[in-house]
Amino acid sequence: MDSPQRHAKAPSMQLYTIDPLLDSRWEDLVSTHRWASVFHQPGWLKALAKTYGYRPLILTRTPPLERLTDGVPFCDIRSSITGCRLVSLPFADHAEPLLREMDDASDFTAWMRTECVRQKWKYVELRPLSWKLPLDSGMATSEVFWFHSLDLTPPVEQLFRGLHKSCLQRRIRRAEREQLFYEKGCSKNIIDDFYRLLLITRRRHQLLPQPRAWFRNLIEYMSPDVEIRMARKEGNPIAAILSLRHRSTVVYKYGCSDERFHHLAGMPFLFWKLIEESRTAGAEQLDLGRTSLDNRGLIEFKDRLGAERRQISYLRYPQAMVGTGAVGSYLPATRRLFSILPDALSSRAGQLLYRHIG
Repeated sequence: MDSPQRHAKAPSMQLYTIDPLLDSRWEDLVSTHRWASVFHQPGWLKALAKTYGYRPLILTRTPPLERLTDGVPFCDIRSSITGCRLVSLPFADHAEPLLREMDDASDFTAWMRTECVRQKWKYVELRPLSWKLPLDSGMATSEVFWFHSLDLTPPVEQLFRGLHKSCLQRRIRRAEREQLFYEKGCSKNIIDDFYRLLLITRRRHQLLPQPRAWFRNLIEYMSPDVEIRMARKEGNPIAAILSLRHRSTVVYKYGCSDERFHHLAGMPFLFWKLIEESRTAGAEQLDLGRTSLDNRGLIEFKDRLGAERRQISYLRYPQAMVGTGAVGSYLPATRRLFSILPDALSSRAGQLLYRHIG
């Protein structure tokens, strides 16, 4: 196979990189661009930089001091374990390039190829939602997921009827009969209980938890566009979800629960609260994120919420790197270890290792 260097070709048009944490033009573009999402927000980029040490940058055709009209966000990830790479964007389910409809993206992909070689990056990755590759991009599909979204514009009563009758409607009514205590916010008490539930859930799935600092930083930099919803029974936290908002779209990002209380239907109850309250607040879409193609349980759950799904593809250069993720799948023995680590060690391991995963 030909090496990446033989295919590297410099862009024909001058491109610039800017720091979105210092240049307010990026926030202005994100606030108005039709394809912008919560993952483009400066707060998301600040949280990535503060928690994991990534360096955010924006690739643009716009010269300095002019109003920003386009931009592709990236994070420069430096890791001695998983290699150095450029990702758009770490831990985001999707991040559409913010280009104009008439733009030819060939210059952007040419820059990615050239810089990948020059900087000796392991790869450059894009995570678009709808964006199509230029024919000469040199990029290829690296991973494929289902993307799920729920239209919130119908009346609330119609949205409830769209829920699966036995798996969701009846369970939500069960939760109401149980008189679960419901609260919403980002107080220290809610954050602490959310993180305890997250540790329980990640252990159940034999995965390391995200570091606590990640959630503190999301709340610090993205408020008031971040909310935690919590269900309790007799004071015990039994389920929680964390959502983000950008304009008319609410994003479900994290969910966790204590399996000892699953019979009380805390998660269906919270998802209905999220749908109902988002609709009442004027949101038009609930972004339910991505799901691996082989995760039948989660796919069915989102389908039963009434969500539509379509496939999305992540794109990577060089093509030789396709199919090799930053860390790959955890080895079974390693995943078993994650499931038995004490909370303090598990959280510490997440703090040390997550920066290499993005």
